[in-house]
Amino acid sequence: MPLTADTRHALDLLARADHGQVAASLRALPFLATARHAVVADRLLLRLCGHQSACAGQIVAYGTGTADHWSVQVVGPCEAAEPTPEERALVPGDGHGEPVYVWVTPQYATVHTEE
Repeated sequence: MPLTADTRHALDLLARADHGQVAASLRALPFLATARHAVVADRLLLRLCGHQSACAGQIVAYGTGTADHWSVQVVGPCEAAEPTPEERALVPGDGHGEPVYVWVTPQYATVHTEE
């Protein structure tokens, strides 16, 4: 499915940041986790620390913002990932916890800017 202009703009902005928050539902309760991300082939590769079971197989929301006055939110299906070594290098960790990788395929995106 081709990307909409809003989704392309959102991914372009996300490529300028390196982390954000993923939101999912865990046993009907809200779940939020900080994640590192990289835009790879029109998808987001997220690096989490042990939260794959809360995200993989679900529709998730992912968002971030910056000090230069923009924020982005994308929503889409999330699936477990086995990234290549090159892809793993795009989302470095801080050495804490066992990394877990997931792909998010954006289906809906919003961009907010402060003007």
